[in-house]
Amino acid sequence: MGTFFLHLTVAAAVILEAQCQPQFLEYIERRLSSFENRIAVWYDQTQRYSSEYREFKNQILALVESLDKEKDEQRHNLEMATSRLERIERELDYLESRNPAPTCLEVEENLIEHTAENAKEKKKRKHMTDCAEMIFNIKAMKIVKRLETAAGLWTKDLMSDSEKVYVFDGVSNDTIYEFARLKDFTDFTGLIKGKKIKLPYPWAGTGHMVYKGFLYYIRSEPQFQVIKFDLKNHTVADSAMFPAEQQIPVYGLSPYNYIDLAADENGLWAIYATRENAKYICLARLDHKMLDIEQMWDTPCPIENAENAFVICGVLYVVYNTKLRSRSRIQCVYDVTDIVTTDQAPLVYFPKRFGAHASIKYNPMEKKLYTWDDGHQIIYRLTLKQKSEL
Repeated sequence: MGTFFLHLTVAAAVILEAQCQPQFLEYIERRLSSFENRIAVWYDQTQRYSSEYREFKNQILALVESLDKEKDEQRHNLEMATSRLERIERELDYLESRNPAPTCLEVEENLIEHTAENAKEKKKRKHMTDCAEMIFNIKAMKIVKRLETAAGLWTKDLMSDSEKVYVFDGVSNDTIYEFARLKDFTDFTGLIKGKKIKLPYPWAGTGHMVYKGFLYYIRSEPQFQVIKFDLKNHTVADSAMFPAEQQIPVYGLSPYNYIDLAADENGLWAIYATRENAKYICLARLDHKMLDIEQMWDTPCPIENAENAFVICGVLYVVYNTKLRSRSRIQCVYDVTDIVTTDQAPLVYFPKRFGAHASIKYNPMEKKLYTWDDGHQIIYRLTLKQKSEL
């Protein structure tokens, strides 16, 4: 437009100087008419582009709105399908668990059956309290999930029939996740199906466990404490300072663990290490009601290259690895009853190599290990034998 006005100014000056030149005036008029036509074309094109842009914008908005509606519809369908699957599973569980008595069953037969079940349950409990078994080998493994966090802990209540699963994501936090059952943990991405439980004090390491409805976890500041947390009421039931002084990491490959709590058929245990005995792992038995230390042992199991440990029937199993991430193996065994030594126990290798086990929790009810290996959540089924058979 500035150029246009410049041309007008020049044209006016020329007109003043050559008023008697009609041909020149005709030329100027043609040029002005050409400018006006070009301006009109530019204006038409701008209006057309503007209109096309508005139409394109409206089409995009309509597509986005349609996609949002379709996404909501798909989400609703997925939720409905999930709900129906869960209902079907509950119905199947109910049908499988039902055992209707025959119509001709007598009362005496019911009493006999009930007595037999009670005797079986008592025998099972006696077996657990008088346990004298050791690991013979790893029967099978199952990778149930993989999370992004390299180190963490997942477990069930180690002495309960509850199906709930508890997850500690990472090595320090003040919140854990509770899943109603294993399927809720494994079938969905990440931890979205988990119920968050905020703890009164932050937890440290991966040495925690759930036992008979209570969460026992380690608080590291201001001093090492064992916190007993009621998972039903969400209150602290008890707490105790750990009596060991000058503690150091108990596993060479898991420097975030200073106290590792474990449970077996006979009760609670604490696996730890101190500067006084800096090269070897120590073991203590805990009273799960009062959190008192009942007895302590110095074991011959080295801290170096140890990645984790667990207890079965009063026997400490220490799992070792190397910085080059070889296959994990149970290389040191310590029996508090002195029945079996490391030389007598089988050398057990874990079947697959990922990294190093950040946590290993033995479930006495299921005879399984729940482990966290470089972000993989794995279950190992064990074969046990009597100590006298090894």
